[in-house]
Amino acid sequence: MPLGLKHNEVTLVPFDPTWKQLFDEAKQAILQAIGNEHMPIEHIGSTSIEGISAKPVIDILLGVPDIRTLDATFFKRLQRAGFYELKVKRPHEIVCAKFTDDTFEAKTHFIHIVDFEKQKWNELLFFRNYLNAHSTTKKEYEALKKSFFTTDLHGIHAYTNYKEQFVQMIVEKMDTAEDD
Repeated sequence: MPLGLKHNEVTLVPFDPTWKQLFDEAKQAILQAIGNEHMPIEHIGSTSIEGISAKPVIDILLGVPDIRTLDATFFKRLQRAGFYELKVKRPHEIVCAKFTDDTFEAKTHFIHIVDFEKQKWNELLFFRNYLNAHSTTKKEYEALKKSFFTTDLHGIHAYTNYKEQFVQMIVEKMDTAEDD
C-alpha cells in the first residue's frame, strides 16, 4: 500500500507490516542527513501500533536537547533527507514533512521534533507503548478512528479533534503508571 495523503485528506488503511521498515529507512536517512547517529528517533502514531488501521503516513519522533536552539542549518540538513519544515504551530513541537514528489501535494512522513525526554516526548511514547501493550484499548482506538467516517465531520483537524479526548484519557494514565 503506497504512503501519502493530500492536504486535509483523511483515509485509513489496514495495518501494513512494511511500515516498520519504511520508518527504519526514514530514520537512517534522517540520521545521515543531520550527521548525528545518536539522535533519538522513534516510530510513533498509528503506523507504529501493531495491527490497527492507520492513515498511510509514517510519524517520526525526533528528540533534541532544546528545540529553541535549532537553526537554519539543521533544517537544511533535514531537507537533504527530503523533509521540509511546515508552518504548523504547536507548543513545544516543530513539524516537518516528506512529500511524494516536488509538487508537495501529498505527505508521506511527518517528523515531530520535540525536546528529548520532556513532557511531549514522554506523552507520545507512552501513548504508543500503552496501545501496543493493551489490545482492548487498541481495538477501541481503532473503532473510534473508523467511527469518524460515520459523522458529518471532514478534514484532518476535525479528525484530530475527534480523537483528542481518547488520546488524553490514555496520556493521563501516564501519571498513575509512574506511581506504580
